[in-house]
Amino acid sequence: MGTCLHTLRGHQDEILDVSFNSKGTLVCTASADRTGRIFNAMTGACQSILQGHSEEISKVSFNPQGSKVLTGSSDKTARLWDVESGECDQILQGHSDEIFSCAFNYKGDTIITGSKDNTCRIWRI
Repeated sequence: MGTCLHTLRGHQDEILDVSFNSKGTLVCTASADRTGRIFNAMTGACQSILQGHSEEISKVSFNPQGSKVLTGSSDKTARLWDVESGECDQILQGHSDEIFSCAFNYKGDTIITGSKDNTCRIWRI
């Protein structure tokens, strides 16, 4: 039987995706409230609120190094965030419809996004 360690709170709408960093020390959440949140997995405390998308965030992913978070949104953009500061470093634009999936390659220098526009885009960062 599992034991609940923490309940992560703060979003104002449903949570659509979650992801651990590679060390298991941080968790990032994606929500229909148009924000992402980075939580300390050991304490449950919210470390950063990722604000900037104009519509719901459907996907979130850490890079392999754990220094960046990638979010994909219904606003047709993906955003790259700095984990330490919670600031948006880059906005990836080009899809003509919602982004439902996004991921880093194993080196963390390339991103793929998947959209309702029936395309995937590969981005060098």
